[in-house]
Amino acid sequence: MIMQIMRLFRYSIWGVLLLSLSPLSSLAADWPQEIAEPEGKVVVYQLQPDSLSGNTLQGKAAFSIELTGQSTPIFGAFWFIARIDTGTETAQVRDVDVTQVKWPESTPNTDKLNTVVDNALKSTTFQLSMKNLTASLTSSKQERKSLEELKNTAPTILFKQQLTILLTYDGAPIYRAIDNSQYERVINTPFAVARNKETKKLYLSSGNFWYEATDPLGPWTLTRKPPADLVKLMPKPKTTSSTSGTPPAIYATTTPTELISTQGQPKWKSLIAGQLLYVTNTEVPWIRDTSNNKMYVLLSGRWFSATKESGPWTFVRADKLPESFSNIPPDSDIGGVRVSVAGTSEANKAVINAKIPQTAAIKRSGTTTKVTYNGDPKFEMIPGTQVAYALNTDSQVLKVDGKYYAVDNGVWFIASSPTGPWIVADHIPSEQIAQIPPSSPVYNTAYVQIYDSTPDVVYVGYTSGYLWSYPYYGVPVYGTGWYYPPLWGPYYYPRPVTWGVYVGYNPWIGWNYGVSWGYGFYSAGFAWGVAWGGGYYAGGYHGGGYRSPVFINNGNIIINTGNINIGNNINFGNRTNINNQVQRNNITKNNIYNNPQNRVRNANKSTLNRNFTQATHNPARKNNVFSDKNGNVARDHNGQWQSRSNKQWKNTDIEHTMSQTQKNNLMNKTQDHTSHSQGGLPNDFKQQMNNRSIDRNSLNNTRNTRQGNQGRSLRGH
Repeated sequence: MIMQIMRLFRYSIWGVLLLSLSPLSSLAADWPQEIAEPEGKVVVYQLQPDSLSGNTLQGKAAFSIELTGQSTPIFGAFWFIARIDTGTETAQVRDVDVTQVKWPESTPNTDKLNTVVDNALKSTTFQLSMKNLTASLTSSKQERKSLEELKNTAPTILFKQQLTILLTYDGAPIYRAIDNSQYERVINTPFAVARNKETKKLYLSSGNFWYEATDPLGPWTLTRKPPADLVKLMPKPKTTSSTSGTPPAIYATTTPTELISTQGQPKWKSLIAGQLLYVTNTEVPWIRDTSNNKMYVLLSGRWFSATKESGPWTFVRADKLPESFSNIPPDSDIGGVRVSVAGTSEANKAVINAKIPQTAAIKRSGTTTKVTYNGDPKFEMIPGTQVAYALNTDSQVLKVDGKYYAVDNGVWFIASSPTGPWIVADHIPSEQIAQIPPSSPVYNTAYVQIYDSTPDVVYVGYTSGYLWSYPYYGVPVYGTGWYYPPLWGPYYYPRPVTWGVYVGYNPWIGWNYGVSWGYGFYSAGFAWGVAWGGGYYAGGYHGGGYRSPVFINNGNIIINTGNINIGNNINFGNRTNINNQVQRNNITKNNIYNNPQNRVRNANKSTLNRNFTQATHNPARKNNVFSDKNGNVARDHNGQWQSRSNKQWKNTDIEHTMSQTQKNNLMNKTQDHTSHSQGGLPNDFKQQMNNRSIDRNSLNNTRNTRQGNQGRSLRGH
């Protein structure tokens, strides 16, 4: 796992810090999209997803058929089940299976038209933006399950009134010799800590600042004259940070700890007419609710409350926070915390994002993995399951019913021996793996799935749980909260952690770690591990899929060495300002399958899609036709709903514009005609009655989502 994590960390994190950022996708996902068939043209309006399970998407859509030789299109609605392949910005919808077609108008030859629609859709792929997919699923009814076995016991929470680095060790410091030198390094920390084997003096480096101590737990003091031979051993920092200003203090610990630093005394600021107070000169959300006088801090997506800094600190579920938290303005200095407040639009979207898989088609031929053990393979049963996992390897290897399964960068492999040979798996014992509890260090493997396979490729995917992020009572949280003891031997096998690395979430890149004044310390620790290998620890901290700190100020990604203000923090700060900077810098989320070292596994998309036709977009068409939940087709015409009748669009909002006298006359007509056994109702009355059958609520919700104005009041209610 260590070397795999190092590679993942190297490609997914350093690219951001070095500004080698991938540009936003240029793939268009505009609607409606057209399909040319021999019988005519099928026009599909924007898909309206209802649910997503694995890579199976279900939903509905409005469409029209423009038959050759006929000037008037025929409108309808269809329900579908399809496969979805996700990317950074767009998703491809394929293998569309039409389960039902509804023709709101009286339409001849519906059987023939149904066949045309079915043939057109099953052989076509559609492009759907990830943003629209998330918004659509957020507005539809989704089952929200919480993971009851996550652990939410508060770590040790400390406060310092100066910028301080939290130097964490996973237990008592363990030393390994640095080849061809008089130094040894501490391997169970993500920082660059070395000790002189003769004098026992310790040194800590950020790449620019150096500290020394006689005890690994400190006190640590700044030194301007570190040993020259040790400095030479230090790899060159990948970026240069300023050495001006006051160097941060160092606080060392061997237990799960979170440290909240302020630049001087805490500066409290009022928000929402005094309902809340928050500290500005820090990078960790620290809030006081004035109605109950309790303080709240946000750590790894979890809220903890206390009446004083010394505690005791108690976990507070995100759906049990004071009501004032829901009223935090997105454009305030702490607008980013809304993603951790259940019920907000930001939290709802984040929870849906956690359920949308990142997918790939993996080539069977030539794709394998390598598993190395420290001695003979050792396996341990996971309590309450039929699954055992390998202890003495850096890979995630499971044993179930005498077979061996390994997960490597979101791909399952299978072998008859724990040492291989390994081939891409096209099936796994999903039920047994799903029983693995959060208390196990291989819990995240349950979030890697196999969806389908052919003789040439296997379709796979992972959701956020593989990267140790979970939807929990309406918000995303990071880590299981469990402590996983490392395994010792000639090598050190670290496990994922929840606490001590300042993990925060934002909608642009997901989870990332660190504080601005700590960047150099993390990068120096990583560089030492890359240079010297062996017991490199960073994987245990950084292998969960989150990125190193990204800080934006004055339009640039920087290391913040000056004024500390939570409003500038990419995770928790002013959403409007930060969004503008993120878009300007083209920061995007990472997908494991697209990392450079993993791309060789991916099947060629053009080969995969050779049996499909890509739907095209005609910019001249408006994306203004919808299906309500019952399959009734409606058009949004300048904010008013129109339905299809007699091959024409007609306003449905008649009852909204009628006078009271007209409504009374309509009611009288109703009473008169209910006693007639023959003749039926007048055509205009039929039209008005049909208008009432359109479900405006579902139409309004879908329109708001499509327009990006969810929650705004629009006409046509």
